[in-house]
Amino acid sequence: MGIYLALHVLSIIIWVGGMFFAYMILRPAAASLLEPAVRLNLWRQVFSRFFPWVWASIVLVPLTGIALTTPYGGFAHTPPHIHIMTTLGVIMMLIFMHVYFAPFKRIKKCLDAADIPGAAKQLNTLRILVGINTIIGLITVIVATAGKYFLL
Repeated sequence: MGIYLALHVLSIIIWVGGMFFAYMILRPAAASLLEPAVRLNLWRQVFSRFFPWVWASIVLVPLTGIALTTPYGGFAHTPPHIHIMTTLGVIMMLIFMHVYFAPFKRIKKCLDAADIPGAAKQLNTLRILVGINTIIGLITVIVATAGKYFLL
């Protein structure tokens, strides 16, 4: 059971922590220092390196989460905070899939065509969605760690 919990938590730390870093630290620094074309290509490289880790998380989190429900006798018998955490996690996964298959795909296409304004527009959409996912991710961590105390 310990390996499942470790993989579950590590996957979430990588995903949510990566989004927090990208949104709160890297984004403002890149915006203040880099010209649009350089900044957009930086983001393309950053996301190209980060998104495989998110995909790994999207595989590991549900698999390990299911394994972690066995002491309860399955998901149907878990406490309410587990259901809330799971629902928020599914929403995060769906948002990420949209980010990956829509704005990120369009950013790459625009950059390949040297369409900097088009890429910037897509990056703004991606920025908003990552911001939303970061907030949901932080709420999910709170629910996962302290939810049983709030939902007595």
